[in-house]
Amino acid sequence: MKKYQSAVDSYAANPTPETMESVQVAMSAAYSKIDKAVKRNVLHKNNGARKKASLAKALSKVTVAAS
Repeated sequence: MKKYQSAVDSYAANPTPETMESVQVAMSAAYSKIDKAVKRNVLHKNNGARKKASLAKALSKVTVAAS
């Protein structure tokens, strides 16, 4: 999650296709970790959904500001 947030911050500072690609890779990894935690009952499914939604919202907020 921390790597994702730092990738989003770097995209906000310099919105290029390369940084967006790194954000997408970090998002995929974060989603995978959250899904695995939900699958193993470390997180409740609603908690996992909330975490994924907050990650998507952070990217959306930066993408709108960059446009």
